[in-house]
This record gives sequence, C-alpha cells and structure tokens, in this order.
Amino acid sequence: MCTPTFQTYREQLTDILRESFKERKFAKLEADFKHLGGAHTDKKSSLDQVFRDVLLTDHVGDVKAVEDFITLSANAARNDLVSVTIPVILLGDVFDAVTLDQCEQLFTYVENNVAVWKEEVFFTPCKNNILRMCNDLLRRLSRSQNTVFCGRILLFLAKFFPFSERSGLNIVSEFNLENLTEYSTDGKNENLAGDSVETQLQIDYNLYCKFWALQDFFRNPNQCYNKVQWKTFVSHTSSVLAAFRGFKLEEPREGSSREKSEAMDVDELDEKNLLDPDKGAQHFFAKFLTNPKLLALQLSDSNFRRSVLVQFLIIFHYLPSQVKFKMDMYTLAQAQVDWIKETEAQVYRLLDETPPNGTKFSKSVQHMLQREEMWNNWKNEGCKEFQRPDPHPSDTGKAPSPQRKYKRLLGDSIKEATKHGKFYMGNPELTKLWNLCPDNLQACKGSDRNFLPSLESYLENPKDKNDPSYEWRALRLMARQSPHFFTLFNTPSYKVSDYLESVRKKIQKDRSEAKQEPMEEVLPVVEQMEADNDNFADEQEQIEADLLKTEQLTPEDKNNHKPNMITAEQLQELAPIIGADWKKLANKLGYRPDEILFFETENPTASAQCHAMLQIWFDDDMDASLDNLAYILEGLGMLESCDTVKKFIGNVD
Repeated sequence: MCTPTFQTYREQLTDILRESFKERKFAKLEADFKHLGGAHTDKKSSLDQVFRDVLLTDHVGDVKAVEDFITLSANAARNDLVSVTIPVILLGDVFDAVTLDQCEQLFTYVENNVAVWKEEVFFTPCKNNILRMCNDLLRRLSRSQNTVFCGRILLFLAKFFPFSERSGLNIVSEFNLENLTEYSTDGKNENLAGDSVETQLQIDYNLYCKFWALQDFFRNPNQCYNKVQWKTFVSHTSSVLAAFRGFKLEEPREGSSREKSEAMDVDELDEKNLLDPDKGAQHFFAKFLTNPKLLALQLSDSNFRRSVLVQFLIIFHYLPSQVKFKMDMYTLAQAQVDWIKETEAQVYRLLDETPPNGTKFSKSVQHMLQREEMWNNWKNEGCKEFQRPDPHPSDTGKAPSPQRKYKRLLGDSIKEATKHGKFYMGNPELTKLWNLCPDNLQACKGSDRNFLPSLESYLENPKDKNDPSYEWRALRLMARQSPHFFTLFNTPSYKVSDYLESVRKKIQKDRSEAKQEPMEEVLPVVEQMEADNDNFADEQEQIEADLLKTEQLTPEDKNNHKPNMITAEQLQELAPIIGADWKKLANKLGYRPDEILFFETENPTASAQCHAMLQIWFDDDMDASLDNLAYILEGLGMLESCDTVKKFIGNVD
C-alpha cells in the first residue's frame, strides 16, 4: 500500500474542511482529521495549506464568514491540527486580498480578539507575524486620509505588546525627521488677512514665514541647542505668541444650535455625538494646510490654535528635561531655562483664554505632560519590564512573619502616669510637653513667661527714638508701669520722643532719690496723695523744663547701654558652644540668606561666624538682650547654649 502524497491529503482535507465549516462544527473536523490515515506531521502541513486555499477561494468577500473561518483555525491550532501561526497568516492573506473598507471592518475582529492573540500558545510564535501584518496595513493606508484607521492599528499594537517590548520603543530617542512641512517661500510682503474674518488682522508675509518655520523646530528640537538656531526660535516664538495675544477668540454667543453645542459641557457633548453622529461632529485634520491666504482663518480657529500651543508646550517640556541619550553638548543656559518658564506660562494663559472650555483643556494638557515625565524617567532607567504582584504567593521560601508586638492598654498607661503624678496624653511629644509643668496656672505665672520689659530698660538706649512703633510701645509700657503717663502733655511743640526722654530722666532721678532717702518712714496712702496733689504744678514745670533741655542732649545721653548686654568674654565663650547651629539661630533672628552668606565668606570657622553674627545682633537690634537670646535658644532646642546664656543672666543678677 503506497503512502498518501501531499496532493492526496490536500484534496481529502479540503472536502473535510468545507463540510465542517458549513456546519460550523469543530468536533467534526477534529474527528475526520484523526480518522484520516497517515503521519500526523504530513496531515498537519497539508491542512495548513488547505485553510489558506479554502479561505481565499470561498470566503474572501464575506467578512462575517472570514471571522468564523479564522475562529475555526484558532481552535484547530489549539488542538495541534494546524500550525499555531495559521490564524495570523490567514488574516494577512485576507488583508492583502480585500479593499481598505473591508480591511477596516475585518480589523474590528482583530481588535476584539486581542486576548486570543496574547494567549501563551499564540503570543510568542505569532507576535512577529502580527507586527508584520499591521505594518503592511499601515503602508497601504494614507496618514492624512485614513488617520482614524492608522490610529486604531497603533492602539492595537500598544495593547498587544507589553510596554517593555523593544520593537515598540524608541530606545535612542530619535525624531521623525522625514515629517517635513512645506510652505510657500517665494511670496511678497503683503496683507494676508482675508475679507471673511470679522476682526481684520494685519498678517504680513514675514509672520507667515515665521509661523510655519517653527514646524522645523517642533520636528527636531535639538536644533534649539545651537546658539544661532536658538535666537531664531526665540524670535519666531515671540512673534507668533504676540499674534495670538493680539487676536483673541471670543466665547460662542448663545442662539444657534451649533454655538450651544460648543458651549455645552464636553462629556454631555460626547454623549450626544454618540447618540447622533451626524449632529455636532467635528472634523479632524492630521496635518494643516500651509496656503498663505488661509493663515488668517486658521488663527481664528480654536482647534488650530490649540494644536500650535500644545506643540510649544511639548518642546518646552523636552528641552530642559534629562534624557538618557541626549548628547552632552545639548544643555541650556540658565537664561534660556528662565525664558522657557516665562514663555510656558504665557502659553498656558493663552490656552485658558481659548474657547470652548479653555481652562479645562489647559489643565488636561498640563496633567498629560506631568505623566510624560514619569514615562521619561522609566525610559531613562532602561524600560524595565512591568511585573504585576502575585495575588496568591506560595508559602514555600516565605520568611516567617514576626510575632505581633504586645500593645499596652490605654487604661494601664494612664494609671501608671497618675501613680507618678504625671499626665499621659497618648502621644510621646504631647506627654513630654504637658509634663514640663503639670500645674498650668503655675506655669503661666513663671518668670520665664514674662516677656514684657521694664519701662526703664526699654527707654534706655533705643535703636531709633523717632520710630513711631517704638514710641507706641513706650507709651503702652508707661500706661501699665508708670504714673507719668497720666501727667499733662498737650503742648503742640513737644515731640513724643522728647517727652519720652524727659520721662526717662525723671525715672532715673526718682530712683537716685529713693536710694538716698531713708526707708524707715513711709507716708500713709492718703498723705502721699495729698503731697502729690500739692506738688503737681511743680512737677509739670519740671517736666516742661526737662523737655526743653532734650534738644541739647548729647549722643551719650541718648544712647545708654542696653539691659542685660553680653560682654566680649561671654560672647567668646558662647560662640563655640553654638557652633555649626548658628545658621538656624540666624534664620530665627531674621537674617536674610545673603547676610548669612556674608558671615560665612568673611569668617573662616563656624565659631567666628557665630561670633560676628551675635556681635552685630547685640549692637544693632533694639530688642537684643540675654533674656531674649535664652528664650530663642530654648525654643530652637539648643539647650546647652540656652543654659550658658542663663548662667550669664544669673551672674548679672
């Protein structure tokens, strides 16, 4: 008995396949294939060819039949009746044999079955065939006329291949330099504003050339790293953005149905368009026309303006970004970076002003560019493969989980704290702060809480006696601490600063007299009040006399030493203790960064820098004192320095 030949298998399997497909029964095809005598490999290779023959002969014109036939071939491939690549090969044969309209209908089947092509049995053997099939389709399509179909093919490839697939990544960050924009370069300087535009805009040929010349920078941004090309780019960009600012688009007026649909919310408009595609549909152009006479109309088109402004944002996002494959010479100066930031803000403002829904569109673009930064970082890291975490990890090799630490009950913690006379607040920091002084009223009465200086110390050696804020504070202190506030003071020629100086001298005089008088005898309160009333006129005369004398005060009388001033020895001892923490203290004392930098450059060590800073603070600041310094150091947590200052204060007292 002779062995069946390839042609014999081909004839027999053709009849079997046609009968099985006619009844749409895969079980019949599988049973007849197994009952057919001969080697499995020979039958398998013959059935591969039979599938291709029957598809092109019988069903190439019927899209629904082609879909069912390819589904049958996929089942045959899963059961090892044909090669696993046969379903994709059949799709490629059909796409080569039918029209573009039928290709678009059939590609829906390919999109809907992306999960089938990603099965383990099909993905590895078929991925190259699918990529070749899609590339062949793209070569047949026109990028300008079949834009939607091209986009569907690219989206399918994005869904089919994983993110880390090298064939779908622009690893070395190359630009599509074949995308050229041709425009007229032989025109004359003329007015290109058409009569059909309501608001006439004077557009000369120079603006037209600058506008379309920017497309060359958009397709190849690396030109901007050249100094000469950068100046050209800046000049063209400024001219175009100035034209956009000078010709603002208005919001659609209410009235017509078209205007109402433009003013409608984007989601509501999309829903209506889905229900009735003939109403409210907007035309999409993959590439705009460059006729000079169309520029005025294009500037009044919101879609056109948005496309150009988004191109500006994309190139502004790319130029200062860190890209792995950028050359070392592709860097920007600080002035260029500042110009990009300033111009980018202008572009966003123009997007906000472009109707409809300008603000919403601007925020969407900004969000997408932020996400683009994440993809850029992923690409710089080598496009690592994304791995989903296993929802059910195996227990083998898993480290034993640590024992749960026993947490003390809240009631036990409160009882323990109460036992020791303390409070437990549930938080370590709050507990520490609250237990510094459990008696709140006693803490408020503490001497360290008294931040109000005495009137005598405040009036001595003020920084600027003519400062209104100083005069206001001095009068407030006088009202609280001295009866001199209630003396007659209504002479128009007297200044407040002179009045305060006379009060200061009066207080010094009273203090010196109080030291000289014996303290054994104290007049009763009533007798003292009578004495004050009898001497009221004399006191007023004395005050007026003192006020007149203040004009001849010497600088030494007006600038007495401050209370609790630090000595040179104390400052020499305190500066090394503060040490490297002097910058934190300088910020608290109100010094600016440039002043801190001055201290660093003028002094070699941290101790010398701290010494210079504190010396200037005590000399210039009217509020500088050891008490204030101790309070500030304690607030900053510099406890060792605070204790040293308090020791100085105790020695003074």
